Amino acid sequence: MSIVVQTLSEQIFSLIRDRIISGRIPVDTAIRQDALAAELGVSKIPLREALARLEQEGLLISQANRGFFVRPLNADEVEEVYALRLKLEPDAVGEAAKVATDADRKAARAALDELDVAVSGDKTQVGRLNRAFHMALIRPLHRQVTIQIIERLNIICERYVGKHLEPAGRDDRAHNEHSALLELWSAGKSDEVSALMRQHIAMTLDDLRKQFETEKTAKSA
Repeated sequence: MSIVVQTLSEQIFSLIRDRIISGRIPVDTAIRQDALAAELGVSKIPLREALARLEQEGLLISQANRGFFVRPLNADEVEEVYALRLKLEPDAVGEAAKVATDADRKAARAALDELDVAVSGDKTQVGRLNRAFHMALIRPLHRQVTIQIIERLNIICERYVGKHLEPAGRDDRAHNEHSALLELWSAGKSDEVSALMRQHIAMTLDDLRKQFETEKTAKSA
């Protein structure tokens, strides 16, 4: 059993990240660094390090003389990020299925089980655990550049995963799709799991397009 020791900056990063994902930090309100540092009982140096990392991950944006703000979800980013995932992820998953070991399959099963638990309980963790499951299907590929790029795209998608699951019934559909992906992948069915992953990502993109369009129409009404 390995012990993971987080630095103070990493702990702050994780805490603020969870607040952003859960919506506890509003999009249109500047993060008050003095107040947040006092609340957490830390100095502003590790706090700034955490905020800079959150900006690198696409969760925050900084504005001159105004500070850090939560980056708004937007339809253009959805199109860009999911289009890139469609180009890379299905083929990577298919290739990984050919070389996955029993240990890899066990890890992927554990990742899906953990995601299912979060869906029924702590929804603030769903985006992160959804990413963990998707990456468990890719890591056996052992192509570090490919893995890093796909993980970066999945990190950006975490908040969109939460948005996608807002309508009733989406949890069940996602579970069924993930279970089918895991079954095909575990059986080494490369072409089939690649095709299903492409469909899975494309359907999510289509759903998000409709959600953003509905919101846009409601605002202009």
